[in-house]
Amino acid sequence: MEMKVGSGGIRDHSHPKFRLWLTSYPSEVFPTPVLQNGIKMTNEPPIGLKANMIRSYKADPLSRPEFFNGNKDSSTFKKLAFGLTMFHAILLQRKNFGPLGWNISYGFTASDLQISMRQLFYFVDEYSKVPFNALSYLIGECNYGGRVTDENDRNLLTALLEDFMSDKVLDFGYSSLRHEDSSMYVMPSGDNSYYTYIEKIQSMP
Repeated sequence: MEMKVGSGGIRDHSHPKFRLWLTSYPSEVFPTPVLQNGIKMTNEPPIGLKANMIRSYKADPLSRPEFFNGNKDSSTFKKLAFGLTMFHAILLQRKNFGPLGWNISYGFTASDLQISMRQLFYFVDEYSKVPFNALSYLIGECNYGGRVTDENDRNLLTALLEDFMSDKVLDFGYSSLRHEDSSMYVMPSGDNSYYTYIEKIQSMP
């Protein structure tokens, strides 16, 4: 892009298809006219259980093949990872129901899921039998529960986690959601590929 200053001000000799993308944190020194004259875009959080789960699968670390396929007990890890992404999505969706969802609104983030997913990978990979009690404590009391201050909300969170972090998740045909057509939410087989899990989520209501 070539910019020339003449008597008539700045003349823009940029290519018609040239686009400049800027991203900035709030800053007092960032020139306001740039913001005023530009087209503003924002990255909104996904809406709905399905959209939240898709976003989790397309983000780090699940999107990396060496992580998704690299566990010693790949089948167990993939099933529990699927459940963990659904658990995360449910926690986010409950915020839409105000005090019916949570007594206090909590800022659960993708980083809560990322650290929980890495811990899940480690425990499944290192132990011959999945230590569900340890995982439930780390995920429910530390990672997510560290944000929760209301006792009833904490009880709710741990009760929800129990549906996704237990031996029953590994059973064939297990459905973690109570739904009139529970077959829509059955856990996929653990030996499936990454794209099979994406397709499974996309087929959900």
